[in-house]
Amino acid sequence: MIKDLPPNVVKDIAVAVALEGENPESKVWYVYLINLKNQPLENVLVTSKGYGEKDGEQVKTSILRHSFPVVEANSYKLIEPIDEQTFGLNNEYWLSYYIGKEIFDKKFIFLPESIVEENFIKLPVVNKPGVMIR
Repeated sequence: MIKDLPPNVVKDIAVAVALEGENPESKVWYVYLINLKNQPLENVLVTSKGYGEKDGEQVKTSILRHSFPVVEANSYKLIEPIDEQTFGLNNEYWLSYYIGKEIFDKKFIFLPESIVEENFIKLPVVNKPGVMIR
């Protein structure tokens, strides 16, 4: 039965961590969902969590859930702020959405220490510096 289901490959969708600003004490970071498609996404759900090892112990963050009725074509939505202290963990964003009556889903994982200036690009649509996964 599973072989009868269409593959529904996720394309032209990205999750990005953007540097919003800096002050003497810290940097301000946000996570965005970027829709690079020419059609809107509907009933969008995103779960986020962090996990990994810190100081020799396994660490897990809370699981957060976010929903958006629509993400318009060639636009973006703010998912959540993210704390620099979690950059040493795996930061996972699991996305699911509909286009028409078809459902799509994909996991986006920022590996430990991947959110660094050496990996920055100018994020499309958002037009800010950051790290993006497609």
